[in-house]
Amino acid sequence: MALGSLLPELQPGGTGRVPLIERIARWAAEKPDAPAFTFVDYSLDPAGAEITLTWAETDRRARSMAARLRASAEPGERVALLLPQTLEYMMTMLGAMYARIVAVPLFSPDLPGHADRLIGAYTDSEPALIATSRNALPHVEKFLADHDVPRPREIVFADEVPDAEWAYEPIGFDDLAYLQYTSGSTRRPAGVEITHGNVTANAAQLWSGWAPERPDPELVSWLPLFHDMGLIATMALPLVRGDHAIYTDPVSFIMNPLRWMELIAARPNKNVYTAGPNFSYEYVASMATPEKLAELDLSGLVTCLNGAEPIRPATLSAFADAFAGAGLRPGAQAPGYGLAEATVFVTAAAEDAPPKIVEVDRDALREGRFTPAEGGNPLVSCGRPIGQLVAIVDPESRIEQPDGRVGEIWVHGPNTAPGYWRNSERSQDTFGGELAEPGPLPAGPWMRTGDYGVVHEGELYVTGRIKDLIIVDGRNHYPQDIELTTQEAHQAVRPDHVAAFAVQGEGTERLVVVAERNRRVPLARLDLEEVEAAVRAAITVEHEMGVHEFVMVEPGAVSRTSSGKIARAATRTRYLDGELPSTARRIAGRD
Repeated sequence: MALGSLLPELQPGGTGRVPLIERIARWAAEKPDAPAFTFVDYSLDPAGAEITLTWAETDRRARSMAARLRASAEPGERVALLLPQTLEYMMTMLGAMYARIVAVPLFSPDLPGHADRLIGAYTDSEPALIATSRNALPHVEKFLADHDVPRPREIVFADEVPDAEWAYEPIGFDDLAYLQYTSGSTRRPAGVEITHGNVTANAAQLWSGWAPERPDPELVSWLPLFHDMGLIATMALPLVRGDHAIYTDPVSFIMNPLRWMELIAARPNKNVYTAGPNFSYEYVASMATPEKLAELDLSGLVTCLNGAEPIRPATLSAFADAFAGAGLRPGAQAPGYGLAEATVFVTAAAEDAPPKIVEVDRDALREGRFTPAEGGNPLVSCGRPIGQLVAIVDPESRIEQPDGRVGEIWVHGPNTAPGYWRNSERSQDTFGGELAEPGPLPAGPWMRTGDYGVVHEGELYVTGRIKDLIIVDGRNHYPQDIELTTQEAHQAVRPDHVAAFAVQGEGTERLVVVAERNRRVPLARLDLEEVEAAVRAAITVEHEMGVHEFVMVEPGAVSRTSSGKIARAATRTRYLDGELPSTARRIAGRD
């Protein structure tokens, strides 16, 4: 069964086919002194130093950045953003879009646990320019010196761009705006080609899905801007109506998750929107205490989008219970579904009603049928799409499935990307879906998500996973990527001797990471708590997921195949059977 409809104004000939970036000038003219972007810097002040740009200042700085970039690169060339998450990051993204330079939103090379992702994405995009800050320059220089990566034509300092005039140039809806890199099954990440039309459509869809009809809505976020959810929510959403975005960096959230709630409670107009993956709601709920909640007022939190699916029912309950005393409304939580190939947003259940949870017969679900049954497997509704079509399709026959039948989730709309950067074969596999019996639906092209779901009573439920993927809190993760993040997080982890897999938990699967100890770090100098904290932090930032259990084991403990590959299933079995020789037990025996 298919859900949704397309937004007429975004179709060819529609009045809404104006690139989103052009709205900055509109808001600069209509409300020049209104706040546009506020960055909260906890490194300057533990209480948070707020630095705000008005719409007039945003337009001026974005145009100055456009002029600076175009002085060194031509339209269609790439600029890699290797700088910390600040206002300069946002201005570089907007300036690149003005200049028709293809942005590659990445991060400063000193961010731990991300080396392979950075090398892969940077190399694949072949940027003509690097945008960084003066403080981050030593890290960029070390990155270029230590790795066999393309040398940029020039390094641009985003925090030192002088004011400059920029003559507007027409921007096509089909022009590339940026490359959104996603973690892949290999060391080479995939760059999703996001056009100006894609980002314009998805921002409008997200705004409509959240339905912020109240006056002067504000967006509060800590999400990384190099991830799809953070970029669209923080950068694109405010441009739709000229609203205000307040954001900090993810490390500040990880160090003190209640800062997220404090920023929301501090907004004076009391119409606040926010978003985060499932783990973040669980994390902040676990830190809530009566003392910490005493001064919080969350009655103005209109919608908090939970962007990971299927969402854990236990997380929804824990978050609701933890913050009910602070005024959190039962209908504020909005489970949703999205992925980078659709720019990000696909569906959401933002209807000012408590999240809908249906218990489903487990045996029927394994057979592809969605049969409500008391005491069954609880699944959370991810709502309906806005401005796009979602169909449940049998991936083999390519025939749309009826209500209540499980199939692959296919997406069609102006927000679906045209393909992957320089990867035509994979692009065709993902974005070239064609329905065998389209009927009233378009035959194609459909974006094949690789996720399995079902439509029940007009709403989307995500029900399964693709073989070889780990799905924790509803997000797909390749184990190879998690393993690479783990081994790069701390020198005590033995490279290429890490196994990541999922085990069944209450309401969802949970991530377990088993890592061999690096013999180069003597036991006498090994701090297991330090290693575990580094691994958990790296996985949290890189993959937006929590680790259920991290186990450091002795060298040779991770199972391997005869060809030398990591045998995850065998390692998982030994973990469940308690047969892994953990380093903690060895240390305890030594003492």
